[in-house]
Amino acid sequence: MLLTLHPVSRWRRLGRALLLAGALALLAGCSTVGYYAQAIGGQLALMQAARPIDDWLRDPATPAPLKARLALAQRLRSYAVTELDLPDNASYRRYADIHRAAAVWNVAAAPVDSLTLKRWCFVVLGCVGYRGYFDEAAAQALGRQLRTQDALDVTVYGVPMYSTLGWLNWLGGDPLLSTVIHYPDAALARIVFHELAHQKFYLAGDTAFNESYATAVAALGAARWLARHGDAAARRADALAQQRQHDFRQLTHATRAELSAIYDKNKAPARTQQARLTMKSEAMQRFRTRYQALKARWAAAGTPFDGYDRWVAQANNAAFALQAAYDGWVPAFEALFAQGGRLAALLRRRARIGALPKDERDARLRALAPAAAPPS
Repeated sequence: MLLTLHPVSRWRRLGRALLLAGALALLAGCSTVGYYAQAIGGQLALMQAARPIDDWLRDPATPAPLKARLALAQRLRSYAVTELDLPDNASYRRYADIHRAAAVWNVAAAPVDSLTLKRWCFVVLGCVGYRGYFDEAAAQALGRQLRTQDALDVTVYGVPMYSTLGWLNWLGGDPLLSTVIHYPDAALARIVFHELAHQKFYLAGDTAFNESYATAVAALGAARWLARHGDAAARRADALAQQRQHDFRQLTHATRAELSAIYDKNKAPARTQQARLTMKSEAMQRFRTRYQALKARWAAAGTPFDGYDRWVAQANNAAFALQAAYDGWVPAFEALFAQGGRLAALLRRRARIGALPKDERDARLRALAPAAAPPS
């Protein structure tokens, strides 16, 4: 249910929240003040642009195709509550057309000879392996700085939608965005379920646990929804997309393992960094050659696809490490689900594992899926 605060009262309360955030930022230093200011301003702009989905559906000026997508989003939102035990709150019950390709742009970085992500630490969130900006130019500027001054591998990428972990539900919650509304049915389901999963459980400081858990919940929930409510065409399209994604992830998983072996097994003094970088370059070339072979296989099967081309062209340690954060522990969470066969059971078991110290937590996840490939 949406909050029914009078708009003036709502924004007055937001003003107090912004003052608190600003005070916290001041304690952390001048550069942090600027960063928090852009984050607060960007979030405020998104929330001001959003209107209740029911308003969009009643508005005769709303195009019929958009109404159909918004109605689907409402059904997915209800399904998340009734069937997946995800939060019943204000988030994703409003919609905003933001007239750009991404909600935010994230920057991730890693050393040129390691798959360990650089971490940034924030109030509430803890430490995470990326830093987000509402202005793409600002994200690109940080990326250039990290490449030139710190000599890091860097990836800058657009994020179509995100969660504020439920902290702003009192202001109307996180909005559904124009960046995702025209996704295929199952893909829209996955992103809504993924972001709601973060609101159900978030472990400060463990990006791989949080993202892999949310990815697993989204995949399991979307598969269940599609089986019950999707039409034959949607199921066929999603089966093809999932097979392609599986093929590509197998390729990237193998390359991550190859790179990790290069970095971990060649640290003796006799191996200079230049030697490691030469082996890295050779591994990356093999990766791109294998990708071209994979594309040729898809084309020969009558299903050509080039949607991964840009990722492959820009792939580096940061991109591989970040991908591992999102899918590295997924097999472990899938194994956890298989033990009980119900999503609610997975959620309970996830909370018990999440309460463990990190070393024990990782050991439990590794025992569930020995072949899993989380980030370093």
